[in-house]
Amino acid sequence: MRLTTSVLALSMLAGAAAADVVTIGPRPYYLIDRMEDGALKQKLQSCAEGPFKRTLFSIGHRGAQLMFPEHTVEANVAAARSGAGILECDVTFTKDKELVCRHAQNDLHTTTNILATDLARTCVTPFAPAQGDTKATAECRTSDLTLAEFRTLTPKMDAANADATDLAGYMDATAGWRTDMHAVEPATLMTHAESIELFKSLGAKFTPELKDPAVDMPFDGFTMNDYAQKMIDEYKAAGIPPADVWPQSFNLDVIKYWIEAEPEFGAQAVYLMDEYDIEGYSPMDPATWPNSMEELKAMGVNYIAPPTWMLLTVEDDQIVPSALATAANDAGLKIITWTIERSGPLTTGGGWYYQSVADVIDSDGDMYPVIDALAEKVGVVGIFSDWPATVTYYASCMGKN
Repeated sequence: MRLTTSVLALSMLAGAAAADVVTIGPRPYYLIDRMEDGALKQKLQSCAEGPFKRTLFSIGHRGAQLMFPEHTVEANVAAARSGAGILECDVTFTKDKELVCRHAQNDLHTTTNILATDLARTCVTPFAPAQGDTKATAECRTSDLTLAEFRTLTPKMDAANADATDLAGYMDATAGWRTDMHAVEPATLMTHAESIELFKSLGAKFTPELKDPAVDMPFDGFTMNDYAQKMIDEYKAAGIPPADVWPQSFNLDVIKYWIEAEPEFGAQAVYLMDEYDIEGYSPMDPATWPNSMEELKAMGVNYIAPPTWMLLTVEDDQIVPSALATAANDAGLKIITWTIERSGPLTTGGGWYYQSVADVIDSDGDMYPVIDALAEKVGVVGIFSDWPATVTYYASCMGKN
């Protein structure tokens, strides 16, 4: 499947602009200005004039979704222009089994305008407003739409107000530390195949994530292995070298499928770790881990990607590697992490992604000490960010490839 004419034209123009020029903008300087005085701040300040370069260390999380609707052409162009060397398409499928970029198969009610369109009739859970102690509800799935129907939707910033008593209030819920500025004019949805063509035109590499379906599998005869294989087949059809692709999944069975069925792609398969959902789990206690790091390595896993908080802890008021991070390094696993600038300002501890180090965080100036701990103490090889310029600045300054 090829890009539409308008999207292709945009990608060609964006590619020409993004291929050789990296623009950082004011945010990295804003964060550095708020840092406590010390060697790290002095080092980062010394790099204020650049040069800044695209780097594989800087990964666009669904594009640049701090300020753009996620998984759109515009979000990914912004991420590439700010130095992300790897871009992400979260992959799910439509009713007619076409692969599209969405964070979840069942997120259309928070990421698009579907509830305000005639396609609201397809939603598995129609919108119901909040009433008394009952929260507002809705659920809309790509698997209930054909690709042609999906293309008619308009992306929006991912948000919903569960306390809203009407549809307008439910949809208009962007967090105050994000912005609707770049969603005023309609952004452009993408199929997975279109994302491949766009990212290639931008000079970036690829990290698609196969999302677990919201529907029972097989889906109309479409099995999980069919789904996992189709994602890889779209890279092969586009002539993308396996070395340029880091396929991701939270599903360890999918990772093992790629390792066995597509070993060249499987060699860079990234096991996303959500063990935190297991009761009693702790990244500081190996006895609570479903698999040891040595066991994962023995399965053929070479890359793991836990969330940031699972890799860090605090000792004597210093940010240090967690037991999980130490064990992963000892086992020879490469580590990627997610997601910087994801869960709110650091003035109040930063939210979910910073929970293990919240006791030593009280300012956005703590962003770079966290990044530095991940890079230098944990040794991560890449960091996902909702605003890649922040990681790009650090990587360019510190010589990260």
